[in-house]
Amino acid sequence: MSQKPPSRVDLLQGTLDLLILRTLRAGPAHGHAIAKHIQHTSEELLQVETGSLYPALHRLEAQGWIAASWDLSDKGKRARYYRLTPAGRKQLAAEQVRWNTFSRAMGLVLNPTDQEA
Repeated sequence: MSQKPPSRVDLLQGTLDLLILRTLRAGPAHGHAIAKHIQHTSEELLQVETGSLYPALHRLEAQGWIAASWDLSDKGKRARYYRLTPAGRKQLAAEQVRWNTFSRAMGLVLNPTDQEA
């Protein structure tokens, strides 16, 4: 009996930082916009909850990979905008290499080219 696949995918530990850094590569954004961008770009498969997003943003800021400042949103409300720092750009590049290596390894294990015994 086949099971219906989940409508959303749980984030692997450590991937949220990569997703945030990649999102901010396009330019500054506030937390809600970051979460919406990840959700929209993943075709609604990934949903970042507030309880995960803001601790990750604070952690990335403490690492010096993002910086934050207050500004007015499109709706005229005060919002904290996050931007990628030069150190964050370097970290993003390193994380992308790490993710691509991991993804390739998983593909090799899950889809082996040799016939399994």
